[in-house]
Amino acid sequence: MNRTLSLISLAVVVLSLCACRPSMKDRLAQSLARADQQLSAQLETVTDSTQFPRTTKDGRLVTTRRNDWTEGFYPGCLWYMYELTGEEKWKQAATRWTEALEPLKTLTNHHDIGFLMYCSFGNAYRLTGNEHYKEVLVEAARSLCTRFNPHTGCIESWNYRKAWNGKDEWFYPVIIDNMMNLELLYFAAKVTGDTLFTHVANTHAATTARNHFRPDYSCYHVVDYDEQTGAVLHRATCQGFTDNSAWARGQAWAIYGFTMAYRETGRKDFLDVAVRAADFWLNHPRLPEDGIPYWDFNAGEEGYAPDWDYDPHDYPVIPRDASAAAITASAFLELADYVPAGKKYRTEAEHILNSLSSPEYLAEAGTNANFILKHSVGSIPHGSEIDVPLVYADYYFLEALTRMR
Repeated sequence: MNRTLSLISLAVVVLSLCACRPSMKDRLAQSLARADQQLSAQLETVTDSTQFPRTTKDGRLVTTRRNDWTEGFYPGCLWYMYELTGEEKWKQAATRWTEALEPLKTLTNHHDIGFLMYCSFGNAYRLTGNEHYKEVLVEAARSLCTRFNPHTGCIESWNYRKAWNGKDEWFYPVIIDNMMNLELLYFAAKVTGDTLFTHVANTHAATTARNHFRPDYSCYHVVDYDEQTGAVLHRATCQGFTDNSAWARGQAWAIYGFTMAYRETGRKDFLDVAVRAADFWLNHPRLPEDGIPYWDFNAGEEGYAPDWDYDPHDYPVIPRDASAAAITASAFLELADYVPAGKKYRTEAEHILNSLSSPEYLAEAGTNANFILKHSVGSIPHGSEIDVPLVYADYYFLEALTRMR
């Protein structure tokens, strides 16, 4: 397939996705074509499959090796490009960067093995049926289960550490992000019949539903447990504005994670959490008109006092987080299928994708170190990855475009 035909096929895929208003069709077609341009150029830049694009610093590409939590998103992006285009070059590249991650299947020192392995090998198995990929995923799931503690009813996210304020100690910290890693366990349960995986995933989700949410169904980022009694010791944030604020990406993880948990279990209690967390997002008075949230819903708001060295003069314009928007758009597209009032979630997902496909967020060809989306946030309290592209923003953006079919 030559380059011209490839771009035409991308546009055809988008035009057949849904009966959207013409302007949105045009924008989504442009987004897929731009993704093809950007990731093709990125492949030419990054030729070593042990290097994984993550973000930029001072405008230059930043890659990681197999030592972080984001490596699975890059091959995941390549698998989605293969799914959207059918082009063999994407399959070949996705295979290279996926198989480079296989040594991580025995990783047990943090919870992100789900992100690392399911976004890469999970998509690989789904699109190829390669039985070896299934074996890798099952071993990775067994590794993740080693972090489960029956006393807490949770998978430990991080090992012992101090909070970013340098004072509070977290002995058994569990973060809302951890909901995303349960998909690996549900997959392993289905292909092996081993109920241990389901038990661990369901227990973790139920404990998280009980302890991570406020009455309005905004969520805490971190809950610290006593590993002997299971008592909650501390509710806090790490990357959000304050302990009592609603960190946007954390809320996105919650919506997506509980929507996925409902899909895998059919449990109404998980669906209820997903709906309430989604409605918190949808109805929030500080959600900007374009649907792309501030990095924290309460950033700079009266009544929210951060412990970190925050100077409001440094942020006359509160940064947006395109990564949180992309995760939520993808989750809303799935949640829309599970509830009678689902149309409002699909409408909002389309609104978010329309905004992300606009010049404000969609990078010009050849810019942005060849990432697709601009304006994401890693961790402002840590002074890290502020208003930059992030590989997981691109991953969930492509997943949302794929789900539009």
